[in-house]
Amino acid sequence: MKYPLSDEILKYLADHQKEHLDLTIHIGKIPAPSHHEEKRAEFCCHYLQEHGLKDTYIDEAKNVICPINVKKENPVIIFAGHLDVVFPDTTELPVEVKDGRVYGPGIVDDTVNAAAVMMMARMVNELGLKPVDPEMGLLFVMNSCEEGLGNLKGSRQLFQDFGSRAVGFYTFDGFYDSINNDAVGSMRYEVEFVTEGGHSYVDFGNKSAIHYMAHFITTLCQIKVPQEKKTTYNVGLVEGGTSVNTIAQQAKMTYEFRSCGRDCLAFMKDAFEKTVEAYRAMGITINVKLLGERPCSDPNVDVTEITQFVKEVVEQYWGESPSVRAGSTDCNIPLSMGIPACCTAVCLGFGMHTRGEWLDIQSLEAGLKIAATIVNKYAK
Repeated sequence: MKYPLSDEILKYLADHQKEHLDLTIHIGKIPAPSHHEEKRAEFCCHYLQEHGLKDTYIDEAKNVICPINVKKENPVIIFAGHLDVVFPDTTELPVEVKDGRVYGPGIVDDTVNAAAVMMMARMVNELGLKPVDPEMGLLFVMNSCEEGLGNLKGSRQLFQDFGSRAVGFYTFDGFYDSINNDAVGSMRYEVEFVTEGGHSYVDFGNKSAIHYMAHFITTLCQIKVPQEKKTTYNVGLVEGGTSVNTIAQQAKMTYEFRSCGRDCLAFMKDAFEKTVEAYRAMGITINVKLLGERPCSDPNVDVTEITQFVKEVVEQYWGESPSVRAGSTDCNIPLSMGIPACCTAVCLGFGMHTRGEWLDIQSLEAGLKIAATIVNKYAK
């Protein structure tokens, strides 16, 4: 075994596996839509403080920060899992254990992974593990706003505060059958169309916001995307109008484009802005609001070593080789800053971003070993 764990760590993981599962179920019931993770953050912070990690705190972005050996200016390695889920619920989320699975919205993405990061912080503290480099600090983070229009607020705050000191970043998110080591950047807009509208019969011929929006969408879909890097676009939401017999005065749409190439994103942004100006020249009022922007990787960032390490660790415990691909995760921020970063996970399951999401309980045994081996590289 290339990355053996000590008997002490293996015993700790075996003794605390059920506790990790119980913690996952408890946190999984706490609502946490992006920007409203305060209930989960408060629970997680209090939990870690109660288990001896007294320096744990919540920052202004609602990240739960658990520092170990973090001094004023020393370098840090960061382990993270995000608190928010894609679901807007503000009441208790349903979680059910059945047939070797845990079902629950957001239970995989990212509740079980955030709970694992908390268990790793406890493991380091309770076993008295020390940073391999005495000058290195360890940061265990349960961060906010990874999903959708959370726009990576938590990760941005984290790297605003610690980025100049960060030498590496591991986030646990999703399933361990894949690794993300390259950042898919994106830009997301709300586009509103306003026209004079009117009565569908009496004012026939007046400009319709819906009709112009439909033409606008068609024009966007005719843009030839760059081929250098995979580049995509999508109109995800449309709304507007008043009634079947009213020429629409107002209509609205959301539009995004994505790519892991900076030049490709810049091309799509330029094409979008030129399309907007062309339609404004037709006498249409178009209001554009930037909803979110996620950066691509710095083209010079070197992720070879961190990727190979994580890949080998997953193979060691899963027995299969995970796919390696680009993704949109909390890694986007460090990767855009030239900081090596990689995303893996502590479970297998199915149905992320659906109400039927579930995790395979049996997969957690390997998953906790994956997390512990990654942490053990920096703390012995």
